[in-house]
Amino acid sequence: MVVNESSPEPLFQQIAAQVRKAIASGAVGVGHRLPAARELAESLDVNLHTVLRAYSELRDEGLVEMRPGRGVTVLEAKRQAALRQSAQALAKEARRQGLTSVDVLKLLKEYL
Repeated sequence: MVVNESSPEPLFQQIAAQVRKAIASGAVGVGHRLPAARELAESLDVNLHTVLRAYSELRDEGLVEMRPGRGVTVLEAKRQAALRQSAQALAKEARRQGLTSVDVLKLLKEYL
């Protein structure tokens, strides 16, 4: 895993995106334990809270479970993770184009 400090994307989002990608590709499967936050922070040379924020974001998305003393464990199947990654890319592109959430939902409903 690597982070680009000159990227406009915040470091925690870069970390979370890489974990999502690893889950989506099958490189990291359900039940897999992610590196301890402190260990990952040291290896990436970032603040511990940056990694914790990335892990918290993944937890809030339902991708991982964070348990004190047991670490961070992947919960979600890769197919669902890939769909989440696609939805995130769609939302980012929609914001870039100035679309509202109503516009995006209308667009999605055409394909569902």
